[in-house]
Amino acid sequence: MLNPIQIDRIIEMAWEDRTPFEAIEYQFSLTEKDVIILMRTELKRSSFKLWRARVNSGVSQKHLQKRTSEMDRFRCSRQRTISNNKISKR
Repeated sequence: MLNPIQIDRIIEMAWEDRTPFEAIEYQFSLTEKDVIILMRTELKRSSFKLWRARVNSGVSQKHLQKRTSEMDRFRCSRQRTISNNKISKR
């Protein structure tokens, strides 16, 4: 069971273009399908549609297979170091 802080962080990571689903799975043990279900239940319908359109548009790098070889990290270089801590940005 996820607490509200974890849900908030997962939604934040899902909206970030550079954060792949694999990073969310690593930190929270949620597959891409689980993230989609969470986003569908937590977001307004219009926000969910915008998010899904963005993820599937090719602009987002949410899937590691779609990434270019130059993109070798999933976080901003200015972001604090992510450890195995579940909530690292807070």
